[in-house]
Amino acid sequence: MTLASRTKPAFTVTLVRLLAMLVVVVGGGAALAQSVVVFVNGDPITAIDIEQRSKFISLTTQKTPPRQEVLNQLIDEKLKVREARRWGIEASDQEVEQNFSGMARRMGQSGEQLTQNLGQKGVNTSTLKARIRADTVWEQLVRGRYASRLQFNDKEILARLEKPEDRDAIGYDYALRPILFLVPPGAPPATYDNRRREAEALRKTFKGCDQSIPTVRAMRDVAVRTQVTRSSADLPEGLRKVLDSIPVGDLTAPEVTRHGIEMFAICAKTETKTNTPERNKVRQTLQHELFEKESKRYLRLLRKNALIEPGK
Repeated sequence: MTLASRTKPAFTVTLVRLLAMLVVVVGGGAALAQSVVVFVNGDPITAIDIEQRSKFISLTTQKTPPRQEVLNQLIDEKLKVREARRWGIEASDQEVEQNFSGMARRMGQSGEQLTQNLGQKGVNTSTLKARIRADTVWEQLVRGRYASRLQFNDKEILARLEKPEDRDAIGYDYALRPILFLVPPGAPPATYDNRRREAEALRKTFKGCDQSIPTVRAMRDVAVRTQVTRSSADLPEGLRKVLDSIPVGDLTAPEVTRHGIEMFAICAKTETKTNTPERNKVRQTLQHELFEKESKRYLRLLRKNALIEPGK
């Protein structure tokens, strides 16, 4: 690819490239140096990088990606990280590890389990963490630099709501008070059963937050946590239906958690027409579309001004 408008002298880029090759040689010999496929502003992308990313994509999509597609993804990540750094934005190793662990939790695994499972498929976690790092800094950069271009108004949301019933839909803001019947770690199932019966008994006698919360606070091994507000627009459909079916002043059904048996007191429920599940779905779609538009435009500019050279 050609350089349309270089941001640094050719001599400097060449020197950086030579230093990068030297690092590769010192790290693993001349054979590895020859495995560099391209240099992106002096930063190397090796055949191993492409192989690892290809394996990861194949594992997650069940399809073998074209080699050029994988290479383009890796080039974009180099450009994202370098540009973010230029604006003073970097993701620490701790932040990357936290995002990696969060991804694992959403998959029902620990970070160690995800690392092990990827390793069994021949995938080093470094390729996933490199993508996490690039995505993390890139989102901060794009949203920070182009915040004004990522805005939209209620009229644009309404224009996407095709069904009349979606425009007239009503959402709710719930004021919830978590109540937890504590169970010691490692307690036998019988302890959980006893605590569940206590929770069910409270549910039958509960007479609203104002009247009953002081009484619940005085109960042994029962914690009343800080009140929280949840919007029906942000809740899964199943949970929305559950909360809609429970009158204000009542308790939700007891559920087992790692700390014990938990219920929620419905302290208040306020109607809203501006923050409904239907509108929230449109809002998320618009946010994604605007971000992708600015992201692609920005990347095109970076590629235009980048020096991308073959490694051989």
